Amino acid sequence: MRARPIAWLISAALWGGGAAGQEAVPAPTVPNVWPMPHPAAAVTPLLTVDQERLFAESAFGKAAQQALEDESRALAAENRRIETELVEEERALTDLRKTIPAEDFRKRAQAFDGKVVRIRQEQDAKSRDLGRRTDEDRKRLLQAAVPILAQLVAERGAVAVLDVRAVLIASSQIDITDDAITRLDTVLGENPGAEEMPTPPVEGAPGTP
Repeated sequence: MRARPIAWLISAALWGGGAAGQEAVPAPTVPNVWPMPHPAAAVTPLLTVDQERLFAESAFGKAAQQALEDESRALAAENRRIETELVEEERALTDLRKTIPAEDFRKRAQAFDGKVVRIRQEQDAKSRDLGRRTDEDRKRLLQAAVPILAQLVAERGAVAVLDVRAVLIASSQIDITDDAITRLDTVLGENPGAEEMPTPPVEGAPGTP
């Protein structure tokens, strides 16, 4: 994932937005339900986060990856079974060639070819769906992470958080990935198959008392 979206989202979460001359929108805040960071945490205007680790090491990301691996193995097994069945059907059709009229064989062969094409398209669509699932899981995780990262930015007295891959050199003290994963696990748990995931409540957001 690119670094720009996360920096933009955190900036928006912290400062709000609006046209010049309009009254500033108060920045939403997340209730302080977690302990403040360790006193040794660096106070810096910039923080870094590893978005790949957020997905790979969070409970939600691990569960989503495991579910995807299970479905991928099931799809591979289904493809092998279908391939075996088609080979047997093709062999039986070849054996029929010597015993039926040529026109009859031609029609059967065309029907078989159409069946092979249809099955291939169906199985390819299943494979593409699995790929889209991964992208959707990553987007859902990032959406849930935005308020958490915004809170960490506020706690550290920073103004922005960047993906670690967008930074050439940085101290490990400004990396908040571990804290973000801990809080994500508290909010999300595993939950890879839910239609919508809960996100931390943001004070001042619409619908919040």
